[in-house]
Amino acid sequence: DGYNCRFKMPDQPIPKDAAYQIINDELMLDGNPRLNLASFVTTWMEPECDKLIMSSLNKNYVDMDEYPVTTELQNRCVNMIARLFHAPIGEDDTAVGVGTVGSSEAIMLAGLAFKRKWQEKRKSHGKSYNNPNIVTGSNVQVCWEKFARYFEVDLKMVNLTEDCYVMDPVKAVDMVDENTICVAAILGSTMTGEFEDVKLLNELLMEKNKETGWNTPIHVDAASGGFVAPFLYPDIEWDFRLPLVKSINVSGHKYGLVYAGVGWVVWRTKEDLPDDLVFHINYLGSDQPTFTLNFSKGSSQIIAQYYQFIRLGFEGYKDVMKNCYGNVMVLKEGLEKTGWFNIISKDIGVPLLAFSLKDSSRYTVFHISESLRRFGWVIPAYTMPPNVQHISVLRVVIREDFSHSLADRLIADIVRVVNEMEAAHSTDNTRNPNSSIDKTRHTHDGEASEHSKREMQLGISKYWRRFVHGKKTNSVC
Repeated sequence: DGYNCRFKMPDQPIPKDAAYQIINDELMLDGNPRLNLASFVTTWMEPECDKLIMSSLNKNYVDMDEYPVTTELQNRCVNMIARLFHAPIGEDDTAVGVGTVGSSEAIMLAGLAFKRKWQEKRKSHGKSYNNPNIVTGSNVQVCWEKFARYFEVDLKMVNLTEDCYVMDPVKAVDMVDENTICVAAILGSTMTGEFEDVKLLNELLMEKNKETGWNTPIHVDAASGGFVAPFLYPDIEWDFRLPLVKSINVSGHKYGLVYAGVGWVVWRTKEDLPDDLVFHINYLGSDQPTFTLNFSKGSSQIIAQYYQFIRLGFEGYKDVMKNCYGNVMVLKEGLEKTGWFNIISKDIGVPLLAFSLKDSSRYTVFHISESLRRFGWVIPAYTMPPNVQHISVLRVVIREDFSHSLADRLIADIVRVVNEMEAAHSTDNTRNPNSSIDKTRHTHDGEASEHSKREMQLGISKYWRRFVHGKKTNSVC
């Protein structure tokens, strides 16, 4: 009875081994995280770190007085990240930043800081402060749309073009006005992994600020690329080396190599974080400054992040990222040899591969994505943002636990799937040269033929795909 009451708490307890087995059996139907190439989120850590995580699951991070060492580890992480991003702080100075549940919360906090700074400046000049906006590209992750809606900020988006799948800095600066609280640049576009040109954006915005006196700042959403660029592309200037970059967010649970549940936001200086956004509480034992959207949260991911920093060090992270990049190249070369695909992603960027079909007249990337699930692969297919939504792509994210042998296996499975579709198309044409008829043929026993079943299944899939696409925002994780 306990199992059957899926939506109502059962009246009586059941044995613990039975409860475990019920849940474990259902979870077996989930996908294999290692084969989930849709997600940037880390799916493997060393056993030693797993032990640290398990031993700290019962620690509430917010109890800073009770768990002072955990608080100290968070502060060390903030300082390591700030220095990695070239924050202008001395050897003995303390960086300004905080650990978050993920980059979504980090972006909310950074956006609130920009909004409050802008409002304070407008008030001091006796000007209206009711219509703030952020300028960004239409390739932004959905968390930016959430921030805009939740905190009543207009989102002014630069549309993409077929020649440029990221925000054009020239167009972005043209859209800046006196109500712009910041320009948000993305280091590692969700769609293609490409880095936006933050250096050019900084130069153009400095010129506009000099002309107008607005002093519009930049936030860098480095959720995916913040732990990639410093190790693979140290000469690219995108961080606090650029004077208008006032805050940066990064996901520890992406290429920070920690399980899901940790992000970071760091500010250039203390002056960039308004004091009135920081709360001071003392009812847990001591004065505790806090600037987060939530209160209680687990300590384990913070501890895991510190483990990765001291375990790997700079050279260790560099080796991991180089290995990821090498596997991207293996996959790219294998797909290019087939002659079926256009590679959309760039060689410089987050370790991922985005690619489209050269010919989508007989089958699409959505069909390939669905067929690959037979082999356990989870590879998303999606349309690009407005202005380039006619382009549909597959995206493969390469993480630390994706090996050379897995790359070879994926290539082989893609080739197998496409060959099957090619063969099915040829067979259908041979059986039915007039494609406008023969859609409802039946076998001798009166049941629908395999051809009819396939057509029906594809029709249903297309309907629901259009339905779901119309309901969701234009973003992928």
